[in-house]
Amino acid sequence: MIHKKEAINMNTPIYDFLQKYSESGTVRAHMPGHKGKSPFDDCGFGDAFGYDITEIKGADSLFEADGIIAESEKNASVLFGTAATFFSAGGSTLCIQTMLAAVCNTGGAVICGRNSHRSVINACVLLDLEPCWIYPDYQDGSAVSGKITAEAVREAIKEYAEKKPSCVFMTSPDYLGQVADIKAIAEVCHDAGLPLLVDNAHGAYLAFLEKSLHPIALGADMCCDSAHKTLPVLTGGAYLHMGNEKYIGDAKRCMALFGSTSPSYLIMASMDLCNKYLAEDFQARLKKTIDALDGMKERLSPVYTICPSEPLKLSIYALPCGLTGYELADRLRENGTEPEYADGTHVVMMFSPAGTEEDLARTETALQSVRMPRIFLEPPLFEPSRPERAMSPRKAFFAEKESVPIEKSVGRVAAESVTVCPPCVPAVASGEVIDENVVKILKMYSIFSVNVVK
Repeated sequence: MIHKKEAINMNTPIYDFLQKYSESGTVRAHMPGHKGKSPFDDCGFGDAFGYDITEIKGADSLFEADGIIAESEKNASVLFGTAATFFSAGGSTLCIQTMLAAVCNTGGAVICGRNSHRSVINACVLLDLEPCWIYPDYQDGSAVSGKITAEAVREAIKEYAEKKPSCVFMTSPDYLGQVADIKAIAEVCHDAGLPLLVDNAHGAYLAFLEKSLHPIALGADMCCDSAHKTLPVLTGGAYLHMGNEKYIGDAKRCMALFGSTSPSYLIMASMDLCNKYLAEDFQARLKKTIDALDGMKERLSPVYTICPSEPLKLSIYALPCGLTGYELADRLRENGTEPEYADGTHVVMMFSPAGTEEDLARTETALQSVRMPRIFLEPPLFEPSRPERAMSPRKAFFAEKESVPIEKSVGRVAAESVTVCPPCVPAVASGEVIDENVVKILKMYSIFSVNVVK
């Protein structure tokens, strides 16, 4: 990561090009069909139409970048301290597909944490990969979040050695904010000769802490950040970071395999502007926000069970209050705060330096004003989901299928991964056999039907 004094002249080549073109008066005899003009009266984002273009002369091309996009990506690489950084206008999903395609042989195996996002399973379907699971140490009745240790990774590498896995894939932070020891896990992976790929979708800002906790700084070979989740970037903007130069050559080629040939210039321009934002006073603003949030957590801790999490999340285990996570989330909404996520046991809120002190104060007031029964609710009874695999994810996904009520699904093979979004962590993955425990988890997340292989 670079420091402010090194980045004070950070430029914005993509945004500058779009602004100049928007003001040029050029006849747009090219896509898109809106021709740079909003067709809607009193449209709140009317000016955006002028900046929304296609790959015209001078605008570069995302997957073959050698002009303004390449320049902006280089700026991001300097900021994050990577061997290379590439932009995605298709979210971290595109980056995950790219990472797996770059390191895995078709029909091979990948060791990955069971708290992985659905996009990992979908990539396994597309690439015909076999996921070899590492199960987290689930806590507090959650079926989507838990700790994975370096020792668990070491044991998994031994257990799955005969399958000759191509890599280890980790998710950190996970949806509730659980953070893995990426440095120790990277050492284990590299000792075994395996690259480490990390889904860091929720942790782009970790590179800008006083001591970087970004996966690339900790030894990951590749990782993705959903820039839009914690930074001031439009939804869909993500980074693919390279820590190992070995994979740079394949990255853009693999991105083009999955990505749209019409990526959004609005998204890329927001990432371009974000470079300048990060290079200025972001570190100081980030520290101020984290300090304020830490103070808020401390004041709330006598009333709420605050879960350990990465710095910009406030995750609350709701059951000790006598409320489910859904009920606590509804109380927050009644008091003007919309949380990121809620389920039967937890509520998750996400903050960033783009928010205000007033935002934090209003959220704290909303939490302090909640009336609680103060009767501890028992967590739901289920075992961690460890279904047996009957066929490959790809074979199951493309098999003939039918939809059945979950009560009639026991013993059937899931045709598709079944998740609730967010957090999109599969309770059962494509190709796995549905058992009674899976049914309990699906009911807990209000899923009552499932597609199964005929």
